[in-house]
Amino acid sequence: MSAPQGGPLPGPAEPGSEAPGGKRRPHGMLKLYYGLPDPAGEARGGLVPGGDPGGPTDINGAHFDPEVFLTKLRKECSLTQLMDCETDMVKQIRALDSDMQTLVYENYNKFISATDTIRKMKNDFKKMEDEMDCLAANMAVITEFSARISSTLQDQHEQITKLSGVHTLLRKLQFLFELPARLTKCVELEAYGQAVRYYSKARSILHQYQHMPSFQGIQDDCQKIMANLAQKLREKFRDGGSGAKDLAECVELLLQLDEPAEELCDEFLSHARCRLEAELEALEAELGQPCSAPVTDILEFIDRGCNIFVSNMCLVIASYQELFVSREGVQGITRMAQDKLVAFVNSLMETYFSLVERRIQLEKGVGDNSLLVRALDRFHRRLQALAKLLPASNVAAEGTEIVVRAAKERIRQYLLALQSFYQDCLTDVRQSLAAPRLAGKESPNLAELLGTISASVLNQIKSVLTYVHLFTAKDITFSNKPYFKGEFCSQGVREGLIVGFIKSICQTARQFCETTGDKGGSTPPALLLLLSRLCLDYETSTISYILTLTDEQFLVQDHSPITPVTSLCAEAREAAQRLLNHYVKVQGLIISQMLRKSVETRDWVNTIEPRNVRAVMKRVVEDTTSIDVQVGLLYEEGVRKAQSSDSSKRTFSVYSSSRQQSRYAPSYTPSAPLDTNLLSNIQKLFSERIDIFSPVEFNKVSVLTGIIKISLKTFLECVRLRTFGRYGLQQIQVDCYYLQLYLWRFVCDENLVHFLLDEIVGSTAHRCLDPVPMEQSVIEVICERG
Repeated sequence: MSAPQGGPLPGPAEPGSEAPGGKRRPHGMLKLYYGLPDPAGEARGGLVPGGDPGGPTDINGAHFDPEVFLTKLRKECSLTQLMDCETDMVKQIRALDSDMQTLVYENYNKFISATDTIRKMKNDFKKMEDEMDCLAANMAVITEFSARISSTLQDQHEQITKLSGVHTLLRKLQFLFELPARLTKCVELEAYGQAVRYYSKARSILHQYQHMPSFQGIQDDCQKIMANLAQKLREKFRDGGSGAKDLAECVELLLQLDEPAEELCDEFLSHARCRLEAELEALEAELGQPCSAPVTDILEFIDRGCNIFVSNMCLVIASYQELFVSREGVQGITRMAQDKLVAFVNSLMETYFSLVERRIQLEKGVGDNSLLVRALDRFHRRLQALAKLLPASNVAAEGTEIVVRAAKERIRQYLLALQSFYQDCLTDVRQSLAAPRLAGKESPNLAELLGTISASVLNQIKSVLTYVHLFTAKDITFSNKPYFKGEFCSQGVREGLIVGFIKSICQTARQFCETTGDKGGSTPPALLLLLSRLCLDYETSTISYILTLTDEQFLVQDHSPITPVTSLCAEAREAAQRLLNHYVKVQGLIISQMLRKSVETRDWVNTIEPRNVRAVMKRVVEDTTSIDVQVGLLYEEGVRKAQSSDSSKRTFSVYSSSRQQSRYAPSYTPSAPLDTNLLSNIQKLFSERIDIFSPVEFNKVSVLTGIIKISLKTFLECVRLRTFGRYGLQQIQVDCYYLQLYLWRFVCDENLVHFLLDEIVGSTAHRCLDPVPMEQSVIEVICERG
C-alpha cells in the first residue's frame, strides 16, 4: 500500500502529547479518552487527510468508526507509516493508563469519602421516607376528623353567630336607653370628658333613627343634658382660676360639642389676655415711679419677664395652636384662628417691649455692662423660642430692634461718659494749676500733669472698649446678627464712640481758643499749653494707636465709609496749633498789659532823671523766664540762628549817644536840612518785615519769640501814643537796654529784638520834647546796678 507523497501521517493526534512547556497534560488526555471536548487537544490532534472533523475517521470525534479508520489507513499509508502510527497509539494508550493511575492515587481518599457519604445518604433517605409516610397517614386522619366536626357543628355555628349579633344589638340598645342616665351621672361627677365621649359615640345613631319615637325621646333628653354640660363648660372656661390644662380641656370638649369655633377662639384669647395683662402690670410695678430708681436689677427684671410672661405666652400659643390651628378636622378655621392669634400676640408683646425699653433706659451706669448684655441676650434668646412657635408674628424682628437700640444708646452713654471724664480731668488740671503754692512745695509739673491726663484718658477708652466688646462676644446669641457684625463695629463703636470722642477733644480745644466771653479769658495759659501738647501727641501717635486697637477688637465686616486716620490727625494738629497760637497770644497780652499800664500811668514829660531800671521791666524778664521754663517742660528747644559773640552788648550801639545824636541832630537845630521821619522811613525800607501774630511752631524758641514780639510791639504802640521829656526818653533808653540784656537769649533771631527795641527808642525820640539821650556808659552802670 502506497500513500500519496507529501501527505501528512493520518492519525488521531500527535504521538507525544506534550504541552508547549514540555509537560504532559494528563487531564487533556483523559478528556480525549472519554470523548469530552478539549480545544487544546483538538488543536494538537491530527486529522485524516481529506476527512471532515467529527466524521467516522476523526479519532477524536463522537462518530469515530474503527473499521472505516483502519480501511482508510491501509489505503492511504505505507507500511512504515502504519508501524509509526501503531507505535504512537501504543504510547498514547500507555500515557493514558499512567495518567489514570496517577489520578486514582491522588484522589483515593476522596473516592473513599464519597463512597461513605453515598452509603449514609441511602440510610438517611430510607428513614426519611418512613417518617414522611407516617406523617401523611396522620394528616389524613386529622382531615377526616375535621370534616366530621364541621359537619356536626354547622347548624350550631350559624345559630351562635346570629345570637352574637342579637347580643351586640341589645347591648347597643341598652347603652342608648341608659345614655341619659349615664350622661347625668357623669355631669354630677364632673366627668365631662367621659360624658362627651358617650354622647359622641351615640350621636350619629340617635340622629339616624330620630324619626322613631323612642329614639327621639332619648335624643331630646341627651341634648338637654349636653346643653347643660356645655353651659357648665363655658362657665368653667370663663372662670379666671382655671389652669391652662383645664382651659384646653374645656375648649376641646366644646369643640367636640360643635360649639362655634370663632367664638371659642375669642373667649380663649380673652381669658388668656386677662392673665397675661395681670403679669404685665406686675412687671410695670417693678419699674417704680418714673423718677425713682428701679427696685431690681435689669437681669432679674428680664428673667422675671421671660420666665413668667414670655413662658406663659408660649404656653398659650402652643395650647391655642393645638386646639384651633393644628387640630384635625378643623381645617376650615385654621386661617381665621391663626390671624386672631398673631394679632393677640403682637398687641401684648408690644406692651411687653415698651416695658423692657423703659427698664433699659433706666440703666444709666457707665461702668461694666455685663448685666445689661446678659439680660439682652436672655431676652433675645427667649424671643427666638417664641418666634419658632409663631413664625407669622413680628416678635423676633421687634426684639432684635430693641437690642440694637439698646446697643446704640449704650454707645451714646459711653461717649457722654468719656466726654464727662475728659472734662473732669481738665477740671482737676485747672485746680492743680490754680492751687496756691505752699511754702516748701513746688508748683505742679506740666509734664507730669500731661502724663497723668493722657494715661487716664487712654485707660478709660480701653475700659469702654472692653465694656462695649461684650456685645460682640461669641456666646451672645444676637452677636451673629448683621448689625453687630458690621454697622455696630464700624459706625457705632469706631465712628460713633472713638472718632466722636477724638473730635470732641479737638472741639473742646477749639472752644478754649475763643477769646470772647469769660471762658476764653478765664482759661489758665498753662492749661492751653498742656492741651496743645496733648493734641499734638494725639496727632503723632495716640490716634493711630486707639483706632488700631479698635479695629483689632472689632473686626469690621461693613464697607460703609469711615473717617481716615489722616483726617483725624490733621484735625488734632490744627487744634494743637490753635491752642499754641492762643497760648502765645494770651501770654503776650499778659505781659503787654503790664507794659501798657506802666506807660500810660506815668508822666513822661515831668519825670525825674532815671537812676535805675523800672520794676515792670524786671517783672517782664522774670515772667518771660518763667514762661521759658514752662514751655521747656513740654516742647523741645527748637532752632536758633547763629548768634554774635556779644549779643548782650550789641544793642548798646543802637542807643549810643553818638548814633542817637547823629540820628536826631537835625531836630535839635532849626536849620535841619532833612526831616527825621524821612530818615526813619528810609531805614525801615531796608529792614525785614516782622509778622507779629504769625503761627508759631511746636518748639520752645518759636513760642517765646511770638510772646516777645507781641510784648515789644505793644510797648512800641503805647510809646507812640505818649509825649516824653528828656528824662522820659532816657528812662526808655535804660529800660530797653535792660530788656536787650536778657530777652535776646529767648528768641530765634536776636536781630528781631534789636529791631523792635530800636523802634521803641526811635519812636520815643520822635515823641520827645527835648531829645537828649543818655550816655551809654551811664546806661550800662544803671542796668548793672539794677
